[in-house]
Amino acid sequence: MYNAAAKKEYLQLTQRLLATEAPQTLEAADEIVKDLRDAISFHDWNYYIQSQALIADQQYDYLFKMLKQIEARFPDLLTEDSPTQRVAHGLSPDFPPVEHNVPMLSLDNGYDESDLREFDNRIRKLIGSQGISYTVEPKFDGSSIALVYENDRLVRGATRGDGQVGEDITPNVKTLRSIPLTARFSDLGIAKIELRGEALIKNTVFAEINNQRREQGLKTFQNARNTASGALRTKDPGETARRGLEAFMYQIGYAIDAEGNNLLGSHLKFHSENVKQLQALGFKVPTTETKLCANIEEVIAFCEEWERKRNDYEYEIDGMVVKLDDIKKQELTGYTSHHPRWAIAFKFKARQAKAKLLHVEYQVGRTGAITPVAKIEPTPLAGVTIVSISLHNEDFIREKDIRLGDTVIVERAGDVIPYIVGPVPEARTGEEAIIHFPDKCPTCETALVKPEGEAAWRCVNFDCPSQQEERLIHFVSKDAMDIEGLGRDIVRRFMAEGLIQHVTDIYQLDYRRIGQMEGWGQKSVENLQKGVEASKENPSWRLLVALGIRHVGTITAKELAKKVISLLEYQNWDLEQLMALEDIGPKVAESIHEFFHNAANIDTLEKLASLGVNISRNPEADKPTNDKLGGKTFLFTGSLTQFSRDKAKELVESNGGKLLGSVSKNLDYLVVGTDAGSKLEKAQKIPTITILNEQEFLEMIA
Repeated sequence: MYNAAAKKEYLQLTQRLLATEAPQTLEAADEIVKDLRDAISFHDWNYYIQSQALIADQQYDYLFKMLKQIEARFPDLLTEDSPTQRVAHGLSPDFPPVEHNVPMLSLDNGYDESDLREFDNRIRKLIGSQGISYTVEPKFDGSSIALVYENDRLVRGATRGDGQVGEDITPNVKTLRSIPLTARFSDLGIAKIELRGEALIKNTVFAEINNQRREQGLKTFQNARNTASGALRTKDPGETARRGLEAFMYQIGYAIDAEGNNLLGSHLKFHSENVKQLQALGFKVPTTETKLCANIEEVIAFCEEWERKRNDYEYEIDGMVVKLDDIKKQELTGYTSHHPRWAIAFKFKARQAKAKLLHVEYQVGRTGAITPVAKIEPTPLAGVTIVSISLHNEDFIREKDIRLGDTVIVERAGDVIPYIVGPVPEARTGEEAIIHFPDKCPTCETALVKPEGEAAWRCVNFDCPSQQEERLIHFVSKDAMDIEGLGRDIVRRFMAEGLIQHVTDIYQLDYRRIGQMEGWGQKSVENLQKGVEASKENPSWRLLVALGIRHVGTITAKELAKKVISLLEYQNWDLEQLMALEDIGPKVAESIHEFFHNAANIDTLEKLASLGVNISRNPEADKPTNDKLGGKTFLFTGSLTQFSRDKAKELVESNGGKLLGSVSKNLDYLVVGTDAGSKLEKAQKIPTITILNEQEFLEMIA
């Protein structure tokens, strides 16, 4: 799915996003939302499948929170495949999938005292202030597992997987001596139980393993967490046993008696007592590291105490987990689609190191944006050696006063994208040099420009080789022309072979020559040709996205495509006409106007049309298939389970209805999914609005 080249691109994308603030307009949000989803999905895959965390938890949370904010503010941008609508994805094909009895959700995160107090306030608002106590326990930096016991015997061990479905690793789990193969759950009236825990390697054991590998001339492992995760998923259980893994059990996720009755909250009433029961049954549980706290003040003090002594602990931990102790109260607070409301992870601050900044390189992106990259002396930190760090843009360099030759503070929590906190002024010798941002493109030497209101310098040469490569990769991507068989690496190879240099070349490929290239057989050439030919029939909005007009994302492209028969008509539109369109402001209008008043771009469109690529729309396709909804207005809120937002819009419009963006007296129907928020509250105050669930909406158009 993601090769080394793709990894580099996604890391660069992540660095750009981390330097971006949440957009405030629809057009700006539409432009960034796909990049956020792509970046988050990439890091999910790395973390859960590759056992690698390439960015710090705080950085991942920043991206995730920005995406949630965008989708909350602009509901039309929310799609069912968004990372916010599910827990991280991906399963290895090496182990059979197994469904968890209850989902293994993520945890909400906090980073300071104020976050913990806010968590406490939310709990009190949900269930009142009486009888609230919290259990605080270590957040182990290992690999999550789920164990199922039936009739007192271990019958299954599984990875967390995507939270709903994990991988069956039972043979490997059975090699861990800290996991009992049998336990007398029947003494507690339990017939079937699912436990949650963490497999990890003690720091001293990890050091010993690496010493042995050095003596044998083998490559050493980078860190204990990745080593534990890899050991759990090795095909050889003997190798799992040799890694010295231990397993801490920290929660009962599911428990029923012989009749199938749920025992959590009735017989198993308190989380702290449940963990003690597990200890009594022979499981390894956190004890001295855990505390039952009567109030949030005790919670804060305990978390801060452990942050101070984390480096002296014998296992890797990256925070503390705070849980509402009463199981019944947990049930009352409930869950979001992403995390339980009754728990929060207090994350420790990232570890740091110092390094010397040697020089700066400059990279060119698809839109011409220039990204400076610091090259530092090789610096070990959290199990990896860092040599490159993004400096984001010129303003970042100036604001932090970073200079060539500086000793800089590098921050990294685990295997993450490094971040320069700033220089160490007292380490300066006077030989450091100011970093002068280039005034010409490092690829084509075109003079750089810095648009007003933007942080990035840009190369404005449309024919810049670096930009050409990125534009071609974007043109064929899934969210643009979606050309099957023509991915990132193939585009680069075809460019190197001289097969394509411009988007029009894609539709004039020399398939005979391709068939003679190494690795290309008749079938793969036929599939590529089918993919290219199929893309010609794409709706014209996809072509608008593929052409990479700045500030024009999917939603804006769809709206633009609806307003004209042929895209070429936009060469006759002025700025005033463009700004009159819904949700198109001056910045977006100017970008569209500039694109369609560029002779080279018009030539490209005309050439694509002559090659059979669709640049027009069929007016008949926009007409409703029936009039069941008869001009009625609809709005959707909450998480939809039976269809996506895009599908919801399609269903409304194809049945003669209209979608609104907010609750008002003009709204006829509010369709409510799970976790509905303020829109539902507002709608309940307007008597003319009918509130429907998803099934009732579907029945209207059945």
